[in-house]
Amino acid sequence: MTVELEIPYNVHARPETGLYNAKLGVWLFLASEVMLFGALFSSLILIRTSAEHWPRGWEEGLNIPLATLNTFILIASSVTVVLAWANFRLGNVKRGRLLLLATLACGFGFMIIKTIEYYAKFTAVPPHLPSTSNFFALYFTMTGLHGLHVLGGMILFAYLSGPGFKMWEKEPERYVNRIEVVGLYWHFVDLVWIFLFPTLYLL
Repeated sequence: MTVELEIPYNVHARPETGLYNAKLGVWLFLASEVMLFGALFSSLILIRTSAEHWPRGWEEGLNIPLATLNTFILIASSVTVVLAWANFRLGNVKRGRLLLLATLACGFGFMIIKTIEYYAKFTAVPPHLPSTSNFFALYFTMTGLHGLHVLGGMILFAYLSGPGFKMWEKEPERYVNRIEVVGLYWHFVDLVWIFLFPTLYLL
């Protein structure tokens, strides 16, 4: 005889925190992410203020129009993931799934544009590499790490709209919670870019 143990608070909130397990976990994870990116932004500020001359993004050939387009793409993706979560909560499964795929498509668009930017830097004459200057060392470190986070979010959205969609049939409320926590992560990724864009490209 086997006894299946069910982990509590996978769907409903814990009385001590008002959050279910996954939501509490993602907030703790995001707190560590704030410290990670906070350290990078602090490094940028310290290096920039101690430098005799710090180049502006356009002076180093950063593509501001493409970065601006990427900003709008990520903002749009934050809207689509919220709408996906809302539609699943209302039971509009087909529309919710389409909006999840739209969010995934926005992620692909962002990564394609970022790849174009990187390719232009690597193939420039002379090439702009992380070893070229402190500016490009920070540029590639911060945007590269952010890109990895975008890729991570895309993998999660692909799973939820593909194999992970089976959860909707058995545990719809838990599935909706999963979309919510992935959405929180995605909003954080978008917020980081909102700070990266003006800091690296404009200021």
